[in-house]
Amino acid sequence: MILPVHFPEKSYDIVLAPGAISAAGELFRLNRKVLVVTDSGVPAAYADAVCAQCAVPVKAVLPQGEQSKSLASFEKLLCLMLENDFTRKDAVVAVGGGVVGDLAGFVAASFMRGVDFYNIPTTLLSQLDSSVGGKTAIDLCGVKNCVGAFKQPEKVLIDPNVLETLEERQFRSGMAEAVKMAATSDAGFFEKLEKMPSGDYRKNIEEIIAGALKIKIAVVESDEKENGARRILNFGHTVGHAVESASGMHLTHGESVAVGMLPMAEGSARERIKKLLENIGLPVSCSTPAEELLAYLAHDKKMAGNKIFTVTVRRIGCGEIVCEDAADFRRKIMESMNQ
Repeated sequence: MILPVHFPEKSYDIVLAPGAISAAGELFRLNRKVLVVTDSGVPAAYADAVCAQCAVPVKAVLPQGEQSKSLASFEKLLCLMLENDFTRKDAVVAVGGGVVGDLAGFVAASFMRGVDFYNIPTTLLSQLDSSVGGKTAIDLCGVKNCVGAFKQPEKVLIDPNVLETLEERQFRSGMAEAVKMAATSDAGFFEKLEKMPSGDYRKNIEEIIAGALKIKIAVVESDEKENGARRILNFGHTVGHAVESASGMHLTHGESVAVGMLPMAEGSARERIKKLLENIGLPVSCSTPAEELLAYLAHDKKMAGNKIFTVTVRRIGCGEIVCEDAADFRRKIMESMNQ
């Protein structure tokens, strides 16, 4: 399946196909020097399969975990490219989850003011989320994604077969993104997920990936640089990023977003989202005091003076972007998290 992504200045395809990683050399332009970035948590066979299809591969294996999305890792990869005489005509390929994709994309955006970037996301979360939209970033001073750039890839390859090696916790974490997109934008897709027995998510994963990606593609095409409509994708993220940071990254991104959705949902929509998250096996609460979460929210990129853009879901499939007073938002979070 080919899912095209169109922007005024650059368009690219997302290739969704079982076994596609073995065809990376046909789908990507790898007849040059290529930095292949992965981490220790990704089966080595995936990056090795890509390296075998590159004319001149340079493989970089980072330690698994959010701590690798750092200035130190960013510098390490840039230095590796310099040491290996990379030029502006060469490329970077990410083979891994969101940490690898975000970091490698930022490196590609920065080296000599930009080289070609290809993405092969190997977790469900990264396939549904960071594979589309061109956001790249690293963390700084404990704050997620506060340094980065927009860098659209040349092409994205999504191979559902790689999820066979993904541990169950990470698979459930990725499902949070599907819930988020359905809750804000597609009531029919949400209902499909509700009716699906929990044991059938993996069996239907290609359909789930395609459904979620179609939503995200439509949103990012309408708002490439997050000036308006794209903010709908932040449902659950405002509180979720604070939850993730406050947990010391012990909660996964998807788990944190799951927790973060509920304070921003209301009425029957909240109950349906909560029930679906529980059926998937995701957390719906956290032990971090609300006061501690508010300290992290102060650094949120969506905060503008005494206002903050948030996303509320009052009816499934109809997310609303709301600009509200920061003090009112803090009170709402305090009340919700202390219930």
